[in-house]
Amino acid sequence: MKLFHLSDLHLGKRIYEYSMLEDQAFILLRILRLIDEEKPDGVLIAGDVYDKAVPSAEAVILFDRFLSDIAERDLPVFVISGNHDSPERIAFGSRIMNKKRVYLSPVYSGEVEPVVLQDTFGEVNVYMLPFIKPAHVRRLCDEAEIASYSDAVAYAVEKMKLDPAKRNVLVTHQFVTGARRSESEEVSVGGTDNVDAQMFAPFDYVALGHIHSPQNCGSDRIRYCGTPLKYSFSEAKDQKSVTVVELAEKGSVSYRTLDLIPRRDLVELKGNYDDLMLKSYYENTTWQEDYTHITLTDEEDVPDAIGKLRTVYHHLMKLDYDNRRTRSDTVISGDTEVEEKSPIELFADFYEQQNNQPMNEAQSAFMKELIGKIWGD
Repeated sequence: MKLFHLSDLHLGKRIYEYSMLEDQAFILLRILRLIDEEKPDGVLIAGDVYDKAVPSAEAVILFDRFLSDIAERDLPVFVISGNHDSPERIAFGSRIMNKKRVYLSPVYSGEVEPVVLQDTFGEVNVYMLPFIKPAHVRRLCDEAEIASYSDAVAYAVEKMKLDPAKRNVLVTHQFVTGARRSESEEVSVGGTDNVDAQMFAPFDYVALGHIHSPQNCGSDRIRYCGTPLKYSFSEAKDQKSVTVVELAEKGSVSYRTLDLIPRRDLVELKGNYDDLMLKSYYENTTWQEDYTHITLTDEEDVPDAIGKLRTVYHHLMKLDYDNRRTRSDTVISGDTEVEEKSPIELFADFYEQQNNQPMNEAQSAFMKELIGKIWGD
């Protein structure tokens, strides 16, 4: 049995002031083409379908179209809610959708019934466990103490009453201890949302969502597929992909990845302004249309740098400087000899403390002229 593992679509997301909706529509079409080429037996979507609990109408329409396109291919698709989703909204219409083999995880009620798929090796039980917190589980059980996320997941798994002789697949959305995070994820203080990987030992494959960089969690059987698009510059070096899971007989599981090429990439560039504006620097790249984070190394701030850079890098998202001023950790403090210094000396001291370098001759001459006009010297 071949399954596509997706997660963290974050439909409707904005990065800085840019809407990612068109890029998301583009990448979903790419995924549909891969479905047509690979012909999987099912699609797993492991949570964070939307970027907000109350998604925009455009995001809902986009996901509706994606689900409809999968359903037209007569494929079962399994969708759970993540920490960004409203579980009630994801579950809406689930009993009607089931007839089209679009399985939407219900709000967690203490019981998770599997959807049973069949292939030449027998049954595959697919369990859908949406994002849960200890509080979600605590109110449902009196017999167990639920103090942590691991306790909550362990309780939910125990309640599933798995048949170890059969192949069991879990789709869930949690943070497994040790997984590598990125900047675009929500982080709980002190790692309170950690779940031990050993909770998932009974399953043949665990399709995880929540972490945006693709990675395994101590085993090939427990995997984050990552986001289909880059949602922060900390992911700039990631290769986004679809994870393709193949289950043969009991105990035989393998996976591979299919690269996803975006409409626009997220790239980080660093250098001085003049070099970055040279045509020879960018002409054989896609950077002019990519989403860019530029770090200028010029010692002096470039006037209207964002506006000027955007004439070349049309989707510049973020601009930083890396120079002596920004690397300085000097604390600007009062000077006990302030009354003994002239205005130009005071400003020169202030400038050097702020910028970690003294004014040059042109700057000194300009300030002397300006102060002379102000003070009437």
